[in-house]
Amino acid sequence: MKETIETDVALIGGGIMSATLGMLINQLAPDKSIHIFERLKDVAEEASDAWNNAGTGHAALCELNYTPEDAKGVVHTDKASSIMEQFEVSKQFWAYLIEQERLANPKDFIRSTPHMSFVRGDKDVKYLKKRFNALQKSVLFKEMQYSEDKKVIEQWAPLITGGREASEKVAATYSTLGTDVNFGAITGALVKSLQKTGKAELHLHHEVKKLKQQKDNRWLIKVKDLSSGRKYNVLAKFVFIGAGGGSLELLQKSDIPEGKKYGGFPVGGQWLVCKNPEISAKHSAKVYGQAEVGAPPMSVPHLDARIIDGEKAILFGPFATFSTKFLKEGSYWDLFGTVKYWNIFPLIKVGIKNIDLEKYLIRQLSLSFEDRMSVLRQFYPEAKNADWKLQEAGQRVQVIQNDPENGPTLQFGTEIVTSADGTISALLGASPGASTAVSIMLRLLYQCFPDRAGDNVDRLKAMIPSYGQQLEDNPELLAQVRERTSRILELNA
Repeated sequence: MKETIETDVALIGGGIMSATLGMLINQLAPDKSIHIFERLKDVAEEASDAWNNAGTGHAALCELNYTPEDAKGVVHTDKASSIMEQFEVSKQFWAYLIEQERLANPKDFIRSTPHMSFVRGDKDVKYLKKRFNALQKSVLFKEMQYSEDKKVIEQWAPLITGGREASEKVAATYSTLGTDVNFGAITGALVKSLQKTGKAELHLHHEVKKLKQQKDNRWLIKVKDLSSGRKYNVLAKFVFIGAGGGSLELLQKSDIPEGKKYGGFPVGGQWLVCKNPEISAKHSAKVYGQAEVGAPPMSVPHLDARIIDGEKAILFGPFATFSTKFLKEGSYWDLFGTVKYWNIFPLIKVGIKNIDLEKYLIRQLSLSFEDRMSVLRQFYPEAKNADWKLQEAGQRVQVIQNDPENGPTLQFGTEIVTSADGTISALLGASPGASTAVSIMLRLLYQCFPDRAGDNVDRLKAMIPSYGQQLEDNPELLAQVRERTSRILELNA
């Protein structure tokens, strides 16, 4: 008979989402036992790894896709405000953990890095000015600056102005509130902190093979230790599937009805990377531009200043790639394994409706190294081939939902899928993902444990002072929150 481990909580996947949920549960219910299962040999080696994502503390300061312009020329800022509010929640929670000595040096995982939007040509310059004016109506973005003056822009990011024609029309916004976040580092720190409590156990190189709900509502999870070949069972009262691109397959294996309206479409990426210290010393911002028609949000071009493991670098891209893998360390059968009789027709319909995305991917796949350098030179005109190399980024799975009202749709955000009884939940999707992890996991806890929500309000307010309030509606609270988090996280220091 196989060994059986019993636990209150099973977290499948060792990324930022599982680490955040585990820490929230440990703070709100410290008596609960937690077991974390990660298929690879360490946590945060897939989407949460620093080289597999942009590291942008997504706060909508620079990401133009969060402020769409409608057919009437109106720029909408609702999504930008929502994402900014959520990132402020993440910073508050991290600051609290620093105060409680659950996390150590903040510079190990977060640094102040100005966020910029940069555009060229009359059309995009007009859009950026409208975007700036629209955002200025919100206290959340009051600190942002705007300029069409190349000399001012040169002070912000000299690489993007040198070598340009004097007649070329450009514009940029600039915000010192921006950050660069190493989500791999914070994931590792959160998991280690959980392990120190004695209530959380980490199982590395362990793969979840099957899930089945029992008559007592607990979940029987079949696990294989990939290092030894040992197989055993886990009985869990609550299961979270936070396995990135692997979440969809596991959600389908759970056989809950709520999971049967989803499919997935994988999109990968590549960076151009420069580690020349003479060049990287001249660039200290994250500069985002306009995406091509049909491009997924993760493929918005940006020139990123990064510090990873103490090494400064500049990343440009990402350039989209396509693979049938759902994970960077996945199988080429991943996509085919998630095609079921209930989602095959929605997948086909989404394919027909998203011709622009398919054309974009075909163009991206046909790019040579010189083609990629030509795209880079739109941002950095004086870039030289010898200073850059191509490097693989992460793999993402865009959610395809068979919506009863709107039909099959391709979604570019994150989606929480929870069973009717609240005993199992999965996270699907990508951007803005990690930056809003705390808010997403709080929403998950409310969905799964609504009867306990009221009991934890005071505790949550201690961890997140703005909890339950909109910072946009309370300038005084916003100022207090930002002063506190900047001081504790050593931002702009």
